[in-house]
Amino acid sequence: MKLLIDTNSQTLTRQDDQGSKVVPLYSDEAFEWISEQWLKVGWNQKYSYTFSWFGRPVIQLPEDMIRIQEVIYRVRPDVILETGVAHGGSLVFYASLFKAMGRGRVIGVDIEIRPHNRTAIESHELASYITLIEGGSTTPDTQSKVRSLIRPGETVLVILDSNHTRDHVLDELNAYHDLVSFDSYIVATDGIMKDLSDAPRGHASWDYDNPTVAAALFQQKHPEFLLEQPAWLFNQSTLSKNLTHWPGSFLRRIR
Repeated sequence: MKLLIDTNSQTLTRQDDQGSKVVPLYSDEAFEWISEQWLKVGWNQKYSYTFSWFGRPVIQLPEDMIRIQEVIYRVRPDVILETGVAHGGSLVFYASLFKAMGRGRVIGVDIEIRPHNRTAIESHELASYITLIEGGSTTPDTQSKVRSLIRPGETVLVILDSNHTRDHVLDELNAYHDLVSFDSYIVATDGIMKDLSDAPRGHASWDYDNPTVAAALFQQKHPEFLLEQPAWLFNQSTLSKNLTHWPGSFLRRIR
């Protein structure tokens, strides 16, 4: 596929196996085509590895952080369960939202929480909102520990951000979907992998071995969940698609 930006004629030309198409450079379609490539190149150059939140590295696209914030504010969960801890930036981000809302707590699960990261998270000023569990996210012992921290009737939102292989994500979806409250979500992050199989840091297997495929396979067997892009709470543009590392990720419980 080729993209040709002509700033003189203010057009964008896209050439692929389907042929050639020209659109105005200042159009929604042009913005989406350019954004697709920006996301791929940015991922390859580790753009999302350049941010922190309240002092902790947060390896997320800022767009995704703002969008999940919109969801969290609307759903107002009592508990966010996140698999995948890394440096703890996402946990601190969710904890800061809970502090601002005057409610909620975060459970972070990882097969290995490195000592320096644990120390930084547990000494953070928002540590009282965060509980860490070290263990494989799909093991019975870890699942039991998670469930012991959630009280009956609490609203729960789940974010899966650990091992991103299709089978592991599918196992996590099956392990934790029943915790998700009505009108809340379980989110299978980083499905952008499906578009990165030809990137220098990508792998050919990512074309089919990714969280987006897992989410779709899960939804086929679980009609109580709807696979959707959450509605934007504010939009004065003519745009409608997220710029995201999390395509096809949000599963909302509808019954």
